Amino acid sequence: MRTSGLSELEAVLAVARHRSFRAAANEMSVSTSALSHAVAALEARIGVRLFNRTTRSVSLSEAGAQFVSSVAPALSTIHAALEQAGSFRDTPSGTLRINASVGAANQVMPVFIAFLQHYPEMKLDIVTEGRLIDIVVEGFDAGIRLMESVPQDMIAVPFGDRQRFAVVGSPAYFSQHKPPRAPVDLSAHRCIRSRMPSGSIYQWEFERRGETVRVDGDGALTLDEPGLMLAAARTGLGLAYLTEWNVNADLEAGTLVRVLEDWTPPLDGLCLYYPGRRHVPAGLRALTDMIREYADANRERVVGKRKRRSAFRA
Repeated sequence: MRTSGLSELEAVLAVARHRSFRAAANEMSVSTSALSHAVAALEARIGVRLFNRTTRSVSLSEAGAQFVSSVAPALSTIHAALEQAGSFRDTPSGTLRINASVGAANQVMPVFIAFLQHYPEMKLDIVTEGRLIDIVVEGFDAGIRLMESVPQDMIAVPFGDRQRFAVVGSPAYFSQHKPPRAPVDLSAHRCIRSRMPSGSIYQWEFERRGETVRVDGDGALTLDEPGLMLAAARTGLGLAYLTEWNVNADLEAGTLVRVLEDWTPPLDGLCLYYPGRRHVPAGLRALTDMIREYADANRERVVGKRKRRSAFRA
C-alpha cells in the first residue's frame, strides 16, 4: 500500500478534533471539499471508514478512533523532528496557533505585532474565546490566560503586571445612588451581570483582611463581553466588575468612578503557557523571548514611574 501523505493524516486529526469538516478546513486553510476529498482518499486507500457522517454530525468510527490514537503521537513526533531541523534556520518560520481570552489577546497584541514585524516568515493564528480549553487536545501551540488559570503541568512565561478587578459606575449613576462601602451594599445597586462561557453567572469576588465575599448582584442586563459591559456602565445603567486594564482609561478621563477598591486585591497577571516538552519550536521560543523582553521593559517603566511619584511626594 502506498504511504499516505502527512497532509491526509493532518486532515484526519483536524476533523477528529473539531468533529466538523468545515471547522477542520478553516483550521487548515483549505476548502471543505478539498479536505473531504483528502479524508475520503485515505479511507479508500486503507479500505476502512474512519468517520461516521450524517447531515448534522461527524464522529469517529471504532476503526477511526484506534487509527487516531496511533497516528497522533507519531505525527507529533514527526512535526517535532521537522521543527527541530528547522530551528537551525537563521530566521524562524511557520505558523503558531495560540488560544487566548479576548482581553488577554488585546493586552498582548503589541507583542504579536512586533513579533510579526521582526520575523516576517512567521504567521500567528490567534483564536479568542472565554472558555478554558486543553490546548494540547485542541491543537494549539500555546495559550495566554491569567496565571491562576494555567494547568500546573504547563510551562508559564509571565507577561505584564499583576491585575486587579474594579467595580465602576458612571458619575450620573452615582448622582442617584450612594456609593457602596462594602460588598454587602451591592444588594441596593443595579449590577451589570457577567455570563461565563459555561452559561453560569459570574459571582463578583472580593477580599479584605482575610475575609472573602462572593456577590451575585441583581440587575436588568446580563452580558458576556467586557467591552459591552464597559459601554453599559458608561451610560449609567449600573455597576460593572471589570479588570483595571479595561477601565483605567475611563477612570483617568473621569467617565467612570471606582468603588470598593480596598476589597479588590491584586491577582497574578497574564502569562503565555505551553506544554513542557523536550523540544520547543523555534517560532515559539522566539515569541517567548520577546514576551520576556517586553515584560522586563514594562516592569522597569513601572518601577521608574513609582520612583518618580515617591520623589514628588517627598
